[in-house]
Amino acid sequence: MLAVKKLSRCVSHLLHYNVSDENMAATTLKRGQGIAAVHQHIARIQAGLSYRAVENLQRALHIPLETMASVLGMSRATLHRRKNQGKIDQNESERLVRYQRLLEKAGDVFGDVASAREWLTHRQPGLGGAVPLDFARTEIGAREVENLLGRIEYGVYS
Repeated sequence: MLAVKKLSRCVSHLLHYNVSDENMAATTLKRGQGIAAVHQHIARIQAGLSYRAVENLQRALHIPLETMASVLGMSRATLHRRKNQGKIDQNESERLVRYQRLLEKAGDVFGDVASAREWLTHRQPGLGGAVPLDFARTEIGAREVENLLGRIEYGVYS
């Protein structure tokens, strides 16, 4: 019965991204709230987020711009062009959202952004010695980082 209640709660929530101020923080969308909000977030990502979102994430992670460019899958010159354009493209926006999601999850697990940043930027035995930011360059890798964070959160770290 407990498992059914948990499953019911999980099904009644959808994960979406709050893009106000171009800061994509993960939140839950409760049943009864419109799916239109999710469509709006998808449309913003498809249109490309503002360059300000890149700067916000770079500041939150305390990483150099060159590293930020690499994390988003672009060269430093492309990052500079995006700054001049004022926005990043769809693929870069999706990557940015991925890293913001991981930063928020790590912050929830470790209690603060500084601890989350420390964990995300250092080698982790649970990832075979990989650095989570590097491991998360693909969606599959990001999911594995999230799985590891979940295991740490629930005390099943291995």
